[in-house]
Amino acid sequence: MTFEELGLKKPYLQALNDLDYLYPTPIQQRAFPAVKSGKNVIGIAQTGTGKTFAYLLPLLNSLTYSEQRDFRILILAPTRVLVVQIVNEIKKLTKYYGIRSAGVYGDTNINTQKQMVYNGLDILVATPGRLIDLAFTGVLRLKSVKKVVIDEVDEMLSMGLRQQLVNVLEMLSAKRQNLMFSATLSPELEKLVSEIVYDPIKIRIHPHGTPIAKIQQTAYHIPNFNTKVNLLELLLSENQNLSKVMVFVKSKRVADRLFELITGKLPDDISVIHSNKAHNTRLSALKQFEEGAHRILIATDIVARGMDISNVSHVINFDMPDVAGDYLHRIGRTGRANKHGAAISLVVEAEQEYKLEIEKLISKEIPIAPLPENLVISNVLTEEELAPNLGDKEYLAVPKKKIKGGEGAAFHEKKAKNKKVNLGGPKKRKEKYEKLKRSQNPNRPGKTRF
Repeated sequence: MTFEELGLKKPYLQALNDLDYLYPTPIQQRAFPAVKSGKNVIGIAQTGTGKTFAYLLPLLNSLTYSEQRDFRILILAPTRVLVVQIVNEIKKLTKYYGIRSAGVYGDTNINTQKQMVYNGLDILVATPGRLIDLAFTGVLRLKSVKKVVIDEVDEMLSMGLRQQLVNVLEMLSAKRQNLMFSATLSPELEKLVSEIVYDPIKIRIHPHGTPIAKIQQTAYHIPNFNTKVNLLELLLSENQNLSKVMVFVKSKRVADRLFELITGKLPDDISVIHSNKAHNTRLSALKQFEEGAHRILIATDIVARGMDISNVSHVINFDMPDVAGDYLHRIGRTGRANKHGAAISLVVEAEQEYKLEIEKLISKEIPIAPLPENLVISNVLTEEELAPNLGDKEYLAVPKKKIKGGEGAAFHEKKAKNKKVNLGGPKKRKEKYEKLKRSQNPNRPGKTRF
């Protein structure tokens, strides 16, 4: 089946042709008539199978030109990065059609976004929190929304956005079409769906937990964190096939720590991205990685879902995810668009349980590769490894430098002028002066009062 056979309008066919997209993916084929029918739809398909276009194409195809100010389609996404990406995808598809779209998200000027919404839109892409903020200002008329898309809905629930999501849905008109798309369908999502979506059409392209067949998966058993760092440096330095690599870690702190440790060995070759980075910094890091200026991107799971980064040759799980489903989202960054990819996992003893859960999920054993002969095995343990009962405490940050002299780095002897006693105001100063003089000269008589 071609896109033309789906019944797409010529402007969208021309835009797809510019993008060299000739044939719809399975999720796109099945979602198009379902969304077009006007019924509620739940689409479950693996990362990298074209879920964004699966809902955008039928929505855009049914959207007619209008000069009304209030937007008719609302798309909710869990992160700012994903909002920006969805807006970019809309811009690509509407290159030859006059559709107004924009994205709103937190940590940016809300007044600018208010004006943008007030000027008029057809499609608004938003994070739930910023949408609620805008709704409270009175600039939004959510009752005009006829179609609502919740992208990466499972991720929203895992990020604790359930209440925000429910609050947004309560503000909308009851007469609307609900579209939910995700790579997994958790029990919590099933419960949410049963509460808010009436009689949905469920589209499931791959059974939950089925791995992407074109990705070669291997693992290394590693004794500790610092040996992981050594192996990562070795793989990145010696294997030229690792041409575009995403390295996933479990937290922001580990991301920064790892960047500090390996950037010296691979200068001007690494970017790092996580939620503590400024929005523009994140976009810049993604752009440098996408365009090939940097071949290595260290990331937390903030980019594991929904991000469309082309030609990723390898995914390296520096830390194993503690949720088995996240493993699929991570490795789904490679092996996209019918290309082959590779996923490498570095597993310490404490993560063996996570590996077993992942293998149960994918119904396949991840083969263990032998450690390279020239790998340096470190005997230095991190704080977490020395005291595993610390729970969620992160890997040890950069060690504090010892201060010479024992007084502290900022200690110095005061100058003589700074040793003067603060004597207060004029009256207090005079009394303290007289008292000080008497203490220095006991024979000096005090002031006689009458």
